[in-house]
Amino acid sequence: MTIQQLEYLIAVDKHRHFGNAAESCFVTQPTLSAQLSKLERDLGVILFDRSKMPVIPTEIGVQIIAQAKRVLSESKGIFELVAQLKGDISGVVKLGIIPTLAPYLLHLFIRNFVVKYPKVNLEVQEMITEEVVKKLKNDELDLGIIVTPLDEPGIVEKPMFYEKFYAYLSKDHPLLGEEFFDPAKVKKEDFWVLQQGHCFRDQVLNLCDQTMSGPKNFHYESGSLEGLKNMVNRYQGVTLLPELATMLLSKEERARLRPFHGTAPTREVSIILNRSFLKQKLVELLYNEITAAVPQEMTSRAHGKIIRFK
Repeated sequence: MTIQQLEYLIAVDKHRHFGNAAESCFVTQPTLSAQLSKLERDLGVILFDRSKMPVIPTEIGVQIIAQAKRVLSESKGIFELVAQLKGDISGVVKLGIIPTLAPYLLHLFIRNFVVKYPKVNLEVQEMITEEVVKKLKNDELDLGIIVTPLDEPGIVEKPMFYEKFYAYLSKDHPLLGEEFFDPAKVKKEDFWVLQQGHCFRDQVLNLCDQTMSGPKNFHYESGSLEGLKNMVNRYQGVTLLPELATMLLSKEERARLRPFHGTAPTREVSIILNRSFLKQKLVELLYNEITAAVPQEMTSRAHGKIIRFK
């Protein structure tokens, strides 16, 4: 059994197609197929059901693939450990970040980070929380920036800062005359929310859904906060914005923000990683860069009342 064979095994599981797996590994299909057949002979088991299309792992194949992922992760960890001991800050780091953070956070720290650490190739992908966690567990991402607490087995959470929620009101909205936002005074047809899959949607509904009432004959769920903001600007209504998103508003738009009464509902933003991830120094450097880039009052847990999205 070789590391190369395990890489081929995981590639076929990922693509569910021998040709595509071979292409992703930069080898010919006969080479990949031959190595996997040899692995099966050495183990004395069948790893894939080749009669189906796409190919699927056998029951024992699923278990061996899971073990192969752990072995490959540990083998890569040897090189990462040596680099860390040498003080070498370099390599590719794959980072996943949720859409309600990416447009408002990345520009605050990316430039400084890449200038300070030119040997680090930071690859950023925007995706929802569920995808970030899945790709972390499949070793397709190194780090994630999401809203926590998550309480996911095998995932380490490193809280960085805390964002208050603000109500964003349309022009001439009746609630503009009030100093604080009370969700009990908002009808369902006036509220704009993100589409399914976004943790921010769950947080908003946790805050407001129990108090809102009334019919809604037009249903719109956006994939971005900017989409919701534009609907509020153009039509009558309300949406909620996290704190970093409010910093990009114009003076006129900021005048239409309203805080919640009392202790502000707040979301916790964290770096998350697999427990087996060894580039701890890199995590520390990224953490320091981000926490230095956001307003310092946001790094305090006392910034508001943290809400969970479930």
